[in-house]
Amino acid sequence: MQKFSLAEKVAIITGGASGIGKSIARNFSASGAYVHLLDIDEAAAKTTVEEIRKEGFRAEYHLCDISVQEQVVNTVTGIRKRHPINILVNNAGIGLVGNVEQTTEADFDRIFRVNVKGVYNCIYACIPPMKSEGGGVILNMASVVSWVGIPDRFAYSMSKGAVLTMTFSVAKDYLEHNIRCNSISPARVHTPFVDSYLAKNYPGREQQMYDQLAATQPIGRMGKPEEIADLALFLCSDEASFITGSDYAIDGGFIKINN
Repeated sequence: MQKFSLAEKVAIITGGASGIGKSIARNFSASGAYVHLLDIDEAAAKTTVEEIRKEGFRAEYHLCDISVQEQVVNTVTGIRKRHPINILVNNAGIGLVGNVEQTTEADFDRIFRVNVKGVYNCIYACIPPMKSEGGGVILNMASVVSWVGIPDRFAYSMSKGAVLTMTFSVAKDYLEHNIRCNSISPARVHTPFVDSYLAKNYPGREQQMYDQLAATQPIGRMGKPEEIADLALFLCSDEASFITGSDYAIDGGFIKINN
């Protein structure tokens, strides 16, 4: 029997159109899951779904702003009418650079709406169908900033700290319903977001700045989206059935060796 199989599982992945979410979607579908992507970038989501289908796997996308509870509930309800919901991956999130003085109220509210309320909305919508189906798996994307301080990430750190503690709370509350809840805390991962950030803020010096950012990981490089996706696959598979209420750093040694 194939290890880490998600055959006959239905997985909802937020922010599944690009970066880490896209890698998770491709990995899960290749392992047998019927993948539903929730994203606000319709063009990118459509492209990702087309790529997955060309490989012979099953996927759909849903245009959904996770910060709006009504949209999330309606989307999840629509999926639930057609199949059970076995897995939720709360991957969608946004970043912000700045300390507390540089963070406006609008900045703070925007980070909170997506990174905290968005995770809450998706868990809120998925818990009832998971309970009715006898269980499920929730995986949240936290961050190394959930555990250690790094400069100029005030609001982002706040949001990812909330994701971490939501993970612990949900794991505790739904043990008797056979719902497992864990999180992953990546350090820097090389995604299109990193490339666009460098191009916007360091034109002409992209490679130099990339190398500097990569060097902050003791292992000497950034992570790859596929590496995060492999860990996600394990944590959402039956092989991880004894794991709940845990956070997994995948950080090139950043938390334990740098701090």
